[in-house]
Amino acid sequence: MKLNQNTQDILKNFSLINTNILIKEGTELSTISTMRNIFAKATITESFEKEFGVYDLNQFLSVVSSLNKPELNLQDKFMTIASEGSKSKVKYFYSDPSVIVAPTKEVNMPEADVTFSLSESNLKELLKMAAILATPDLALVGEKGGDVVLKVCDKKNDTSNNFDIVVGENATADYTFYFKVENMKMISGDYDVSVSSKSISHFKNTRQKNTEFRKHAIESLLSVFAKIKIRLSCIHSPPI
Repeated sequence: MKLNQNTQDILKNFSLINTNILIKEGTELSTISTMRNIFAKATITESFEKEFGVYDLNQFLSVVSSLNKPELNLQDKFMTIASEGSKSKVKYFYSDPSVIVAPTKEVNMPEADVTFSLSESNLKELLKMAAILATPDLALVGEKGGDVVLKVCDKKNDTSNNFDIVVGENATADYTFYFKVENMKMISGDYDVSVSSKSISHFKNTRQKNTEFRKHAIESLLSVFAKIKIRLSCIHSPPI
């Protein structure tokens, strides 16, 4: 089998969340961070014929990208990876699933309290400014009847430099949700975002790069620290 570039890009993105992965039989890829506070899944066009573990995903992707039109041949305990038409090959052994941090169950998104669209350009600009300003937090702020704003800031420092972008209008209530910038590990693209006061948010990639990519829906569930002003309560991130 061959891994197309879209699938390689998805796996590269997943390596930012967790450096190892358990690939299961079928067309769905999923991963979870070692802290179990970030979950991501994707449906791809290729179908894996068996389950196998990769302990060092970056190394595996480096092997694949170093070859010309690489072909994967899955065996019982290892796979061979070779350039198209070449007699030379890499013998790559699977990892024991017991040493891999992998999702054990589906993560269900509760009913959303806030929804908005986040463009790729806005996401890139927010992350760029967060790096420049050295701000660790991303706040989703709404004032009832006013704009919905995403702001990079330091929630522990009221006088920290900040940068904000309007992502919606007519907020239905007063609220503030905090995300850790370091957890914003999504593949490039536009996102439909849902946020729940139960400390979970859902980012669904909607950008269509080409016909093939239209079938690929990248979904990330991120635990968030939420402070709902109308409820006067603080909700801490539970493990997934």
